[in-house]
Amino acid sequence: MKIVVATSNAGKLKEIARLLADQPVELINLADLDSVPEIVEDGDTFAANAEKKALTVARATGQPTLADDSGLTVAALGGAPGVHSARYAGENADDAANNRRLLQELEGVPESERSAAFVCDLAFVLPDGRCWHFTGKMAGRILNEGRGTGGFGYDPLFYLEEHGCTLAEMPLDRKNAISHRGQALRRFREALPKLLRTL
Repeated sequence: MKIVVATSNAGKLKEIARLLADQPVELINLADLDSVPEIVEDGDTFAANAEKKALTVARATGQPTLADDSGLTVAALGGAPGVHSARYAGENADDAANNRRLLQELEGVPESERSAAFVCDLAFVLPDGRCWHFTGKMAGRILNEGRGTGGFGYDPLFYLEEHGCTLAEMPLDRKNAISHRGQALRRFREALPKLLRTL
């Protein structure tokens, strides 16, 4: 079965492809498609944004679509950057700019009060509008400076106490085994045989 993955983020695509490599599905990414409507992520929750992305692409392509919305929530910032994680420093901000802004916002906040979590909502939508959600969450804390060269987004700043490293210092397979997106994707993978029977 063909499934469109509604993202142009190369890091996300790589993680999803790795986690679904043993499944009877062919993944199509947005870059392989001619015309997909622009999607404004204006939901106030990860679930709302994931469902909107998946539904828009599923209806445009006529194919089952998988979309996630995920981001970082920091307790000391009232849950920010949250749904604005990808554009925290502005609409066209890159990872480095977003990380700089996060560190600026946390300036003066002691490490003991920098608890954070990565949250993922994964929506699987059929062209007829049926939708299933799968979620994952990973707790950590934000360092004063980045460490590591792997991963993407806020990974260099996100420290996992029990592993003694940041996500950017962790091999991809190990990251996938514990990450918020990995958790959501494993729940999707477990449900996939049943979902395929609904088509």
